[in-house]
Amino acid sequence: MSSAPDFERLLAFIEKLPAIDLPAGRESIGHGSFENGNWWLKFTLDTTHGLAWRHVQELGYVLNYVSLEERLPTVFMPVSPPPYMNGGVEFLSWVIESTDASFTPDKCVEWLEARLPRPVDDEQKWKLEDE
Repeated sequence: MSSAPDFERLLAFIEKLPAIDLPAGRESIGHGSFENGNWWLKFTLDTTHGLAWRHVQELGYVLNYVSLEERLPTVFMPVSPPPYMNGGVEFLSWVIESTDASFTPDKCVEWLEARLPRPVDDEQKWKLEDE
């Protein structure tokens, strides 16, 4: 049986996103693993931040679709309680899930670091050339 995944690098990376919503600091980011060794990480974005939807687009591209021939063993998706119960986008969360236990949170960070703006916490680096 494999040991629980180490989330330190992935937590440190995600908490640097300019639009991340961290009302309780790092504790605002949920994470864990399934019995099969796959893992998950859940966070919220400040949807009023100018870069929130750009984060969604970039994370969705890298984690869901970076290569047609060889996709990463990850899924990036929104999760929400029923909208009729809790209201609007403030209850929307985002989840990264692995689909292969050998793809560790550290490997996920390596892919994100190589493809997202650097440094990831520099808002100017997130802007597109025509902005």
